[in-house]
Amino acid sequence: MDKIANILNLDAFPLDRPDSKASQALVQRCQNDLETTGMFNLERLMHASAAQAAAVALGPRVANQAFTHKRRHNIYFRRNLPDLSPDHPARAEFETVNHTLCGDQLGETAVLALYHWQPLIDFLARVMGQLALYPMDDPLACTNVMSYGPGEALNWHFDRSEFTTTLLLQAPEAGGEFLYCRNLRSATDPNYDGVARLLSGDETGTQAMSVTPGTLNVFRGVNTAHRTRPVQGSRARLIAVFSYFDRAGVRFTPNEQIGFYGRSA
Repeated sequence: MDKIANILNLDAFPLDRPDSKASQALVQRCQNDLETTGMFNLERLMHASAAQAAAVALGPRVANQAFTHKRRHNIYFRRNLPDLSPDHPARAEFETVNHTLCGDQLGETAVLALYHWQPLIDFLARVMGQLALYPMDDPLACTNVMSYGPGEALNWHFDRSEFTTTLLLQAPEAGGEFLYCRNLRSATDPNYDGVARLLSGDETGTQAMSVTPGTLNVFRGVNTAHRTRPVQGSRARLIAVFSYFDRAGVRFTPNEQIGFYGRSA
């Protein structure tokens, strides 16, 4: 607990006291934010000094060990799209570039300690209305730290999982803003024409968000298209991605691991 208390602002975010009125109010606020905006932020959950220390500690590992993930893809990250004609504009492809550290490369870091901290997992389950959530049983994919250098960005996509949890460790000098177009599709309506308009440059209804280092963001991205703007300046955008599921034992296939990380576990 002492280690986590040095990392997180537990006075403002009492994740370790789930029965307290303050914690219950925080859960309610986050649920309301999810309902109205599709996301919630715990602004500066991680102390600024802890976020900076994590970024400094991980910098050499990014430089020497990270896998450079550079690929062209469509918004669905899928090749097989039988409902779309080969020339449909919703099939448009673009490039994503980042440099990824996997869970087995993080060692004894604050990022990995926080990922496995049970009070955080229990808090997220309560907000999401789940009986329980479980860390991913994948030594590579469970926790990733992604670095984006000058001109690099995560391009338009939908998430495969119901929600995504990220923790910003370092903001760039400029750029790197998070853009999203909420509920662009639904489980019953793929809205291919709307997707095509977005990809052609019509960003009507798109919102932008910037967060400060140390902020935890939870985002429903399965039906909301999103991307980040390219990074500007010499300082990289460094962000941790936490993967949790409503069942135990989830892991990528060896082919998926190779596709994302250049190796299998």
